[in-house]
Amino acid sequence: MPYYVFRQGMFKVLEKQGEWAGFKEARAHANELRKTLDPKTGDKYKMIFADNEIAAQETLMAERELDASLSGDDW
Repeated sequence: MPYYVFRQGMFKVLEKQGEWAGFKEARAHANELRKTLDPKTGDKYKMIFADNEIAAQETLMAERELDASLSGDDW
């Protein structure tokens, strides 16, 4: 399975930046891209390991539920 790097812009729009077979290469590229970010834009670079590009996008776009045991309301 390959590693994908996406730029996540406003409104969670994903733009593929590349695809790599190895973790080190993908991480290095993502880190280089992160150095160029303007913090005012709110954009992010995300790296993900997935079967294919569609699975990677679906995983990044999925809403995650908060684990109730981590919310601190039980205290």
